[in-house]
Amino acid sequence: MKTDIQIAQEAEMLPIGEVARRAQIEEEDLEFYGKYKAKLSQDFWEKIKDKEDGKLVLVTAINPTPAGEGKTTTTVGLGQAMGRLGKNAIIALREPSLGPCFGIKGGAAGGGYAQVVPMEDLNLHFTGDFHAITSANNLLAAMLDNHIQQGNSLQIDPRQVVWKRCLDMNDRVLRNIVVGLGNKMDGMVREDHFVITVASEIMAILCLADDLADLKKRLGQIIVAYTFSGEPVTADDLKATGAMTALLKDAIKPNLIQTLEHTPALVHGGPFANIAHGCNSVRATRMALKMSDIVITEAGFGADLGAEKFLDIKCRKAGLKPDAIVLVATVRALKYNGGVAKADLSKENLEALEKGIVNLEKHIENLQKYDVPVVVTLNSFVTDTEAENEFIRRFCEERGCEFALSEVWEKGGEGGIALAEKLLETLENKEGHFHPLYEDDLSLKEKIETVSKEIYGARGVIFEPAAEKQLAKIEAMGFGNFPVCMAKNQYSLSDDAGKLGRPTDFDIHVREVYVSAGAGFVVVLTGAIMTMPGLPKVPAANNIDVTNDGKITGLF
Repeated sequence: MKTDIQIAQEAEMLPIGEVARRAQIEEEDLEFYGKYKAKLSQDFWEKIKDKEDGKLVLVTAINPTPAGEGKTTTTVGLGQAMGRLGKNAIIALREPSLGPCFGIKGGAAGGGYAQVVPMEDLNLHFTGDFHAITSANNLLAAMLDNHIQQGNSLQIDPRQVVWKRCLDMNDRVLRNIVVGLGNKMDGMVREDHFVITVASEIMAILCLADDLADLKKRLGQIIVAYTFSGEPVTADDLKATGAMTALLKDAIKPNLIQTLEHTPALVHGGPFANIAHGCNSVRATRMALKMSDIVITEAGFGADLGAEKFLDIKCRKAGLKPDAIVLVATVRALKYNGGVAKADLSKENLEALEKGIVNLEKHIENLQKYDVPVVVTLNSFVTDTEAENEFIRRFCEERGCEFALSEVWEKGGEGGIALAEKLLETLENKEGHFHPLYEDDLSLKEKIETVSKEIYGARGVIFEPAAEKQLAKIEAMGFGNFPVCMAKNQYSLSDDAGKLGRPTDFDIHVREVYVSAGAGFVVVLTGAIMTMPGLPKVPAANNIDVTNDGKITGLF
C-alpha cells in the first residue's frame, strides 16, 4: 500500500475554480492562492446568506489510542461517498497545526484514499491563516509590554499579565520564560509564557466570529492583564484592536480545497480540542450549510472533548443544530482499551474487545444526552474479523445506534457508501431535538461539575484554592453565564491519561481557570494538561525532507 503522501502527490487535482463551479461558486467570489487553493469572499456570503440550510452532520470518535481511529479519514471518505451517491455534500474541516505535524501525530488531511489535497500545502503553511493569528497574538503582547515600558498610564500590574505569546510549534522550553533581561531600555523584567497558536484566544475568536465586525469587537474584549487595583485591561484599552484586525482581515475568510475525488472541502481554523474548543470556524460551517444539502464536519479528539465543545460551545454560540452524529471507532482501538498491547492488536480477541468496548459505550451514552441520532461506524482494518465486527454491530444496535462499516482508507468514496446510505436513512427517518448539556444560568462550578460527571463519568471535582479564587473573580466580573471550555488530556475520559476504557471512582482536578472574554467562554485547566506541547524523543520532523526537485517526503 502506498503512503498517504504518495497517494496525495499522485492525485490528479482539478483547478480550484472548477471545484468551485461544481459548488455554484463563481470565479469572482474566489481569492486564489495558486491553482488549487482559494478563499471565499465576503461578497459570496452576501449572495447565499438567505438560502435554506442543509443538514449538519458531526463526525466524532472514541478516545484516541496509538492504534488509530481515523476520524478525519472517515469525514473525508463520507463526503466522497455522498458524491458517488449523487448528493450535494460539502466537508468542513479544521486546518492542521505545525506542532503535531512535526511532532508525533503527523498531519491532518485524512489518510489513504480519503484525503483532502493539496496535502503538503494544507499540513504546512496553507494560506497563512495560522501565521496571521500568531502575528496578531504577538502584536498584542508587544504592545502590552511596550505600554508598561513607556510609562504604564493604565497602571498595569506586571505580576498580573495574563496574555501569553504564541508559536505554532511544539516547544516546551517556551512554556515558562523571563522577558526584559538586559538594560533598562529592554523592558521590565517579568515572567512570561508561550502557548501553541491553536490554544491562543485569537484562534478561538476567529473560529467563533460571525464576520469582520464581530471579529473586531471580540478582539477588543480580550483581557490581557489586570491593574494594580485589580481591574481588567483589554486590547481596546491598549488601542491594539484595529491593527490586530488588519492582520486578520484575510484569515477570517474560509479556505476552499478538494478531496481526492474532487468533493469541495472548506478548511478553516484549527483550535485543538484538548486545550481549546476543537472546531472549525463558524463562518465556514455556515457557508457550507448554505452551499449544500449535507455538511459533514468534525471536531477534534474524542467525543468527550471535541463533540462536547462543538455541542456546548460552538452550537450554543452560533445557533447551530446538528441533525446526526457519526461516532468513529476501530476494532484495534477497542482492543487496546481492553488491555491488548499495540503489537498484538492484529489477533482476534473477543474477550479484550468486550472489555474495551465500554469506552465506546460511554461515548454513545454521552452523545445520546444531546438528543441527536447517532450512527456508529467502524473504520475497517484488514486484520479485523467478522466475529469482532458482528460483536460491535450487535452492541451498538442494542443501544439504539445505527451501525455501518467504513473502508474509506482503502477504497475512498466507494468504501464509504454503506456508511453514507446508513446516514441518509437516519437523516430521513430520525428527527433530532438538539439541546446543550447545561443551561447558561448555572454557576461556572455547576457547569464544570456537569461536564465532569455527565460526560467524563467522574465521581466529583476537586478545585485547587487558586482555581476557587479565579472562579469567584470571573463570576464577579460578570462572565458567569459563559460556557466552559475544559482543557483535559485526550487519551482518557478522566484527567489521567493512563486510565483507559471507562474509568470509575475518579475525581477531576481543576488547577487553573481563566476567562477568554473575546471568545466568550471560560477555560478550565485540569490534571497535567499543557497549553504548549513538547516534541517526542523521536519527532516526525526527523523523517521529513525535500528532494532536489522540490518534492516533500516523509510527511504523513
